[in-house]
Amino acid sequence: MAVEEYREIVKNIILEKSHRKFAPTDIEVQAVIDHHNDHYLLLHTGWRGNYRTHGCSIHIDIKNGKIWIQHDGTEVGIATLLLEKGVPQTDIVLGFHSPEMREFTDFATH
Repeated sequence: MAVEEYREIVKNIILEKSHRKFAPTDIEVQAVIDHHNDHYLLLHTGWRGNYRTHGCSIHIDIKNGKIWIQHDGTEVGIATLLLEKGVPQTDIVLGFHSPEMREFTDFATH
């Protein structure tokens, strides 16, 4: 698959996740899509009572023609969604694993 296809797949995953209802309603969900630098994030920001919430539930980069999952806070798993969209395991890097641990997965190491 080409990088342009990967950009579209990743963008659609981020946008789909951003449109899901999130409770409590004081939490804003932000889809950050940077095609120029190939960074894709799903952020949550707001307040839960007196406590500030700010975090990233999904962070994906596209580097050297591969999809790097930098952070995956989803239940299903971004790698699973990518595989369902036809992305081969050899083009998915589990960036949240150390380089040493990646060689024990069925995915790309770099």
